[in-house]
Amino acid sequence: MPDTNLAVAGVSVLYGSGSACQPALRDVSISFDAGELTLVTGPSGSGKTTLLSLLGCLLMPDQGKVYVDGVDVTRSGERERTRSRMRIGFIFQAFRLFHSLPALENVMIAAEISGERRRCAQRARQLLMDVGLGDKLLLKPGALSGGEKQRVAIARALLSDPRIVLADEPTASLDSQAGQQVREILRKVADQKHRTVVVVSHDERWKEYAHRTVVLEDGRMVTDRRNMQCERLSSAYS
Repeated sequence: MPDTNLAVAGVSVLYGSGSACQPALRDVSISFDAGELTLVTGPSGSGKTTLLSLLGCLLMPDQGKVYVDGVDVTRSGERERTRSRMRIGFIFQAFRLFHSLPALENVMIAAEISGERRRCAQRARQLLMDVGLGDKLLLKPGALSGGEKQRVAIARALLSDPRIVLADEPTASLDSQAGQQVREILRKVADQKHRTVVVVSHDERWKEYAHRTVVLEDGRMVTDRRNMQCERLSSAYS
């Protein structure tokens, strides 16, 4: 049985009003399973980022439902939606690191806010070692390459051990080698940690690493295809 912990059902999102109203998503239904990396792609304006915002409880649909860990967050209050967001790891194209803080402190910033610094300190160090930055714990973002900054951001997203990881164009500003490192890391998160990973990207190279590719166009899902090489890749990353 698939371990489905993230889904949207019949969601539609409208931007604007009156004659200027434009649909960003139109009656989209899709579920995501633990242990899978799903690539969501499509042309600009197809609704990819809007879908990711719904999955991350950052936006509510005009119609339809959003489920996180079995909870219909469209019927929840803001406090419950905040709790749902705390169970999700977010990775952004722009890294969103604090330039005045070293890598280790950037990873631990969420623990600082929640008052769990001491409990999370060792985990933060281990995560940075896992992404190949064990020798750069004390370097600030200005001393790191783009790929290294993104790996710090990935470690930060994984600090709370979220069951769901959402990534918005995580390789768009990286060179080919750094991009490959990020793809391999997120594939391992799905395979080894049995996490639900959803990546929004125009980068065609993600298709090789995704268990599944979903294509949106004009706000509708037009393709939902599984990668036939999935088992080969899974064994390579396990």
